[in-house]
Amino acid sequence: MNTVDPKSLRKSRLFLLLIALVFAAPMIAAGVLTLAGWQPGAKGNGQPILPQRNFVSEQLRVKLADGSDYAWRESKPRMTLVALAGPGCASRCLQALTAMAKARVMLNRNQSRLRLLYLGAPPADAGERAAMQNYWQLGQDVDGRLASYRPAAPDSVSAVLVESNGTALSLYPAGFDPAGLLRDLQKVIR
Repeated sequence: MNTVDPKSLRKSRLFLLLIALVFAAPMIAAGVLTLAGWQPGAKGNGQPILPQRNFVSEQLRVKLADGSDYAWRESKPRMTLVALAGPGCASRCLQALTAMAKARVMLNRNQSRLRLLYLGAPPADAGERAAMQNYWQLGQDVDGRLASYRPAAPDSVSAVLVESNGTALSLYPAGFDPAGLLRDLQKVIR
């Protein structure tokens, strides 16, 4: 007959309890932190759009320069960066637009997964307008439903990042950091 030493049995049970505690401790800590109101996560550089909007379900119409309607959804999932120009887009506005186009190029092989849409009056200079058309689709917000995101200051531009299903994710108000925009794009476009 096998007899079990009570001292070694207690020691084995203690080891089993310690092993279970090692695996349970992170979950318990996460639960305590969540109940305390702290949520881990990477902070984006844009401002979250709350309440959340979906431009497809809202049937938000954008008329492109060629007269066609902008399709928020395409056959391939691609995000859209919408640039909303303030009054009188000039040098500062063009610098911001160039930085946004540069951020798209910096996505390297993933740059085709981001579309650039410019809404507003294009620059008066024909040469600048032609240069913009190399990177941007030009259009107009037909019903003015994006007016709350448009900057009021002259020669400025803000941006809205829109998911491939039409959901507006983030607002980048006038004066945003282009490097921060690039970091956010690199996080969501892989």
